[in-house]
Amino acid sequence: MENANEKFAKRLRASMEKAGYEPKPAVLEREFNLRYWGKPMTLHGVRRWLLGESMPNQDKLETLAEWLIVTPQHLRFGEEIGKRIDKRRARWEEAIGYREREAFEAFINLPAPQRKIVKEVIFAFAQITATAAVKVVKPKA
Repeated sequence: MENANEKFAKRLRASMEKAGYEPKPAVLEREFNLRYWGKPMTLHGVRRWLLGESMPNQDKLETLAEWLIVTPQHLRFGEEIGKRIDKRRARWEEAIGYREREAFEAFINLPAPQRKIVKEVIFAFAQITATAAVKVVKPKA
């Protein structure tokens, strides 16, 4: 299974190729250092990015993203997490109507001790509903 650095390296190489650059350390070092105003990266340092041995800091990631015309989130995390978040957000948007939004607004405006009580009541109802939904079938003896 790939770790986060290896996934980053794969996305970096793919982004370089898509932008028309060979995913080689010398190319990455030259192009990155032309655009980055901090301490220049060494050939060894960018090679480690391409091999998945390390990942750049946020400021360097932003420089890479701007150069390759991708989002920093795409380079660091890929598209999978964004799709999962969008799917969950869509589920909420579909399930929650005007009345539920009013209830959530009222809940948010409650003092913390009262919010705690309301949460406990909701969790109790959810547990009862889940328990009632599971029918216990006893085998015949």
